Amino acid sequence: MPRPRAALAVLIAALLSLSATACAGGSGGSAAGGHRVTIAGSDQLGGAPVYLAQERGLWSADGVEATVTTLPTGRDALNAVLGGQAGFGVVGDLPAVTAALGGRDVRILAELSRFSDWRLLTRTDRQITGFPALKGHKVGVPQGTNVEYALSRMLASAQLTAADVTVVNLAPNQVTAALARGDIDAGVTFPSFYEAARTALGERYAELPFAGYTARTLLVAGPGADDATATAVLRTVLRARQAAEADPAAARKAVVAQAKGALEPGYVETFQSRYTYGPSLTPELLAQLADEAAWAKAAQNLPGPADPQALRARLHPGPLRTADPAAVTLTD
Repeated sequence: MPRPRAALAVLIAALLSLSATACAGGSGGSAAGGHRVTIAGSDQLGGAPVYLAQERGLWSADGVEATVTTLPTGRDALNAVLGGQAGFGVVGDLPAVTAALGGRDVRILAELSRFSDWRLLTRTDRQITGFPALKGHKVGVPQGTNVEYALSRMLASAQLTAADVTVVNLAPNQVTAALARGDIDAGVTFPSFYEAARTALGERYAELPFAGYTARTLLVAGPGADDATATAVLRTVLRARQAAEADPAAARKAVVAQAKGALEPGYVETFQSRYTYGPSLTPELLAQLADEAAWAKAAQNLPGPADPQALRARLHPGPLRTADPAAVTLTD
């Protein structure tokens, strides 16, 4: 079972802050002879190329000296970027959208991966055999992450909204225990916890598959990251993706090693092939961000504009266009 990491979040953030303070350009600027960067991510497969690059030492070929650390969720990684403790972040699409609506200075450099194999986890004794049956039940979800948006799409598929259920805010690693205790009737969490829920619930375990939402893992930058450094980071990520395609088994081993126990080998073996990797910036990404922004404004009463033109200003294609011109299909 993935080990809980929420208790380490404050400590890791403090270490990131010390690292950024101690190193000139440590948060994402150019340093003498190369680029010193701090990259904050989360324990999810969406950012696998970044973790593969770290485990196999691929950064140096592009003049990058990288410190990569992981936090419990992409939301936490984004907060590290917004707080100046990290120059770059590997985050989910929804946290980036809500930051933009809140007027925060976040730049989206690339979509790193896509994933759509979601599950609603539940118990056989709750008799939730379809999404319409969620009405009136308690559903656990880590709010503020793209998992919450996945739940909203599940509900919408049955013409329901969050007002039709009782949403319980839980950390990703708390959903399984809450289901086992019966504190909630269903839950949505990160895929790395699916097997833990199956094991904990045994014969009581039930799930509803859902492919109606494609989550996108993004590489974002804070205001202190310059374009030359961002380009160097993206070049390394591109080479890491190529290395993973050439030797998937070795790539899985590297991701497990970099996770330091947070990702089980069996989970990585099963799920990594269900992600589509490849840095890009596309009109499809922009359209999805606009849809999520409209939902977030209604659900969270956020003030910023949700139209595609406003969100387009948050996409920063220059570094990726330099690293791989074909990966950018957005119009200017």
